[in-house]
Amino acid sequence: MGNWKNESEAREQIKALVADYYHDFKEKKEPFKEGDRISYASRVFDEKEMQALTDAMLDFWLTTGRFANTFEEEFASWIGAKYAHLVNSGSSANLIAFMALTAPELGDRQIRPGDEVITVACGFPTTVTPILNYGAVPVFVDVTIPQYNIDVTKLEGALSEKTKAVMIAHTLGNPFDIKAVKSFCSAHNLWLVEDNCDALGTKYTIDGVTKYTGTWGDIGTSSFYPPHHMTMGEGGCVYTNNALLHRLILSFRDWGRDCICPSGRDNFCGHRFDGQHGELPAGYDHKYVYSHFGYNLKVTDMQAAVGCEQLKKFPGFIEKRRHNWDRLRSALESAADKLILPEPAENSVPSWFGFLISVKPGSGLERNKITRYIEDHNIQTRLLFSGNLIKHPCFDKIRGTNAYRVAGDLNNTDTVMNNTFWVGVYPGMTDEMIDYMAKIILEAIRS
Repeated sequence: MGNWKNESEAREQIKALVADYYHDFKEKKEPFKEGDRISYASRVFDEKEMQALTDAMLDFWLTTGRFANTFEEEFASWIGAKYAHLVNSGSSANLIAFMALTAPELGDRQIRPGDEVITVACGFPTTVTPILNYGAVPVFVDVTIPQYNIDVTKLEGALSEKTKAVMIAHTLGNPFDIKAVKSFCSAHNLWLVEDNCDALGTKYTIDGVTKYTGTWGDIGTSSFYPPHHMTMGEGGCVYTNNALLHRLILSFRDWGRDCICPSGRDNFCGHRFDGQHGELPAGYDHKYVYSHFGYNLKVTDMQAAVGCEQLKKFPGFIEKRRHNWDRLRSALESAADKLILPEPAENSVPSWFGFLISVKPGSGLERNKITRYIEDHNIQTRLLFSGNLIKHPCFDKIRGTNAYRVAGDLNNTDTVMNNTFWVGVYPGMTDEMIDYMAKIILEAIRS
């Protein structure tokens, strides 16, 4: 048994040992050498995250608790949202964001099965999956290159009397044309869900007002999966400035219940046993009244503890991502005759998730040959996720049906599917790593 005076002293000694462990066994000490593995993304952490995780483990609360409450408050304050709710993944964040818009409390604006949601096929599938699973109809619109975001000139052509929302992602840190999309949604009384999972920390300005992406629409979502801008391991967040949507998000996240009691607390509202709900007996325990068909998608306090420390480092992460992206962009400028290099959206200061590259059609180059060369030199590459989602096997059973709709053509989407890849710019990368990546990419297109 340790010679501890109290639990607080014991915790501090244990956390001090954890710090020693980090410095002895986890801290990176060897400098980068050409040929060392360069991942497209990685966790960036130190002893503080490991100590916070240990602190939460010693509580042994396990579910949502004090660290989750702290993170939600601090994250909401930082990003500029009134309400932020942690969930267990970015995919769950998208699910909850969409499901909140299906609630009957929204009246005529409720999304019902058969209603349409404008989105893109060039992206990650879980932006679209909740729409399909619910029985609503995704309407796919093409993207632009080199921004790789929704082509806003196609929005009016995608509109129908069934359209209820626009749900799209900001691509690898580069925001879509928020001004045009927001104006379109306002003109037609549509919900706007910003999938902000790949753009956390991006700033966008409209008419002199600058805000973070994720806060311009009705609901924003984030992912804290290890490759993302900051991490909790698994984890995500849903945020909004709308009080009704806030209440609905909580309900769908927490089993669909009507009760708003925090975890571990009963009778928060003071009316646990005196209400009338649905066709239940009068006074039925409000803690077990369900107003929606919901889920349990809460985060654990151990994950949130890691997030609390990551949030403190996050401004530095953003700056390092921008530095790395700018350095790589400059190094590859000489290849602009062969490659389409990425361009930031107007009125934006992106928090880059990755560096997108497209092989120019007619250049004589093959994307797959280039990425094999890069991978053979120990540098990870990634495609722009699904490329064209409707080409994937998951669409085999619904292809050609009215389960989805394509507005116009998807020519640029197909170009991305065939010609585009990306490499990382995560904050753990050094200038030497960026320079080596540039060297190998240039070799790949000239080999």
